[in-house]
Formats: sequence, C-alpha cells, structure tokens
Amino acid sequence: MELQHVNVKLLANAPASFDLEPLIPIFHSWIQDKVFDERLLDIADYRHVNDGPGIILIGLEGDYAVDNTGGRLGVRYNRKAGLAGSNAARLMQAAQAALSACRRLENEPALGGKLKFNGQDVELFVNDRMLAPNNEQTRAAVEPDLKAFFTRLFRNSEYSLDYPADQRSLFGACAKSSRSFSTETLLANLQS
Repeated sequence: MELQHVNVKLLANAPASFDLEPLIPIFHSWIQDKVFDERLLDIADYRHVNDGPGIILIGLEGDYAVDNTGGRLGVRYNRKAGLAGSNAARLMQAAQAALSACRRLENEPALGGKLKFNGQDVELFVNDRMLAPNNEQTRAAVEPDLKAFFTRLFRNSEYSLDYPADQRSLFGACAKSSRSFSTETLLANLQS
C-alpha cells in the first residue's frame, strides 16, 4: 500500500487552553520570510471550534497547524500534495516538517518558551479514506512501515502503538515512547 497525505502531530506540554493568538503574526512571518522550502500561502483561524484545528498555516504542498483536535494541543503537519518515493520516505518527510515547525515554535521569542513539545507522544494519520480506510487490512499492510519508522524516530527505545478503532475516523496510529526526546534529538534520529 502506497501511503500519501501523511499527517504527523507532535503533542505539546502546554495546556489545551494555551492562547493561540500570538501564532497569527508568527505564521505570517513564516510566509513572508519563506522559512520552509514549501510554498506557504495563508492563515486560517479556527480557534472558535472547540477541540478543533486551531490556527492553520496553509501551504501549497502541506499545511502546518497548532491544533487542539481531541483536546490534545500539538503541532500537526498535513501533507496535501503527492510525494514520490517509499512509504518510509513519506513518513520521514511529514515527521521532519512537523519537527521543524516545533523547533521554530520552541525557539520563537514571541512565545517566551511557553510552547514546548513532550517528544514522547506522536500521532500519525493518513488523510485519505479511499487510499487507507481505517480497517484491519490497512493496518496489516502498513504496520511494518510504521514500526520501522517509530523505531527509528525513538532510537530503538520502547514505545507503544495504538490504532483508533472507529472506522469512521482516519487511519492512524498513536505512538508513545517510554522516554521523552527533544525535538532536536528526534530530528537527528530521523537523519541518522
């Protein structure tokens, strides 16, 4: 099974009530300064949606969001454009994009160090129900790729892997490492 439209969300240590207002000018500066190789276009403000997508930085190839879906605050990268290569390469691209955004936010002076990521909880989803329906067949087909990816991300540390059971939701996996890593270390783990 060829995975496309991979989403990676890294959970924050901040409470779900974290004020997202300061992210708007930060994301605008990311567009203006062209901080990523991807083309960034606009910002959408969904703070009014309870347990929703929060603030989204809309891009041509992918979107970046500080979202609160499921009452869990984090940074989510949503790859929208197709990507050539293996499943491993597509998983790594999405994770590297999410981790790069996390690093920028952690080091953002306007946030004063208030937004940090726990480096232990990672949610991964495939945003394409036709390609990857949330069922046992999809899980069996992609589980080897997911296990290889999380083993590399967490540098062979023990981790648990849970799959959402509701077939109406996107296919995905929630990984929790037995130890916490800095975003810098997680990026290094993917590059080694």
